[in-house]
Amino acid sequence: MFVRFLAPAALAGLVLTAAVGPAQAFAQQGMAADSIFIQKAASLGLLQAKLGKVAQQKGSSASVRDFGKRMVADYTKANEQLATGAKQAAYPAPVLLREDRQVYDRLARTGRNSFDQKYMAEMVTQYGNAVRLYQQESDGGRVASLKQLAATMLPTMQQHMSLATQTAGSVGADVTAVAGKR
Repeated sequence: MFVRFLAPAALAGLVLTAAVGPAQAFAQQGMAADSIFIQKAASLGLLQAKLGKVAQQKGSSASVRDFGKRMVADYTKANEQLATGAKQAAYPAPVLLREDRQVYDRLARTGRNSFDQKYMAEMVTQYGNAVRLYQQESDGGRVASLKQLAATMLPTMQQHMSLATQTAGSVGADVTAVAGKR
């Protein structure tokens, strides 16, 4: 008896999917891109706050410790905005993605002697990716609140990129090797 009701429902679903297919598929692609943005941006924010604390503890130079301190302060606020943006767009609460967890684990295990250079080289890579991510969302996002959030936060990402590059240079980090990374 259950099968008798299930078959017509499945057929109706297929008919509806075919009727709205291309337009809905396009909208779903846009929504998927927004979902990827909020997942990656939120994970980046969590990573930056955690690594900023590590940098304050392990950093040998004052510029690296100051950079870490600024990242903790900036991302405490940014993570609240990202969590609110995710909630407003009905996306799950932010979590640290596996790839970002691996970056954290690798840098947390790094010895003090090489921490500054490895951390700052990673920050240049991370912010290069972040600027691209925020730019793509602000240009082509489908969820208005996330698109606006990305556009609002993009200048901060660009400032962080500039500061990361400057600080990396001051501690002798090889940023040319990481420019093509990822």
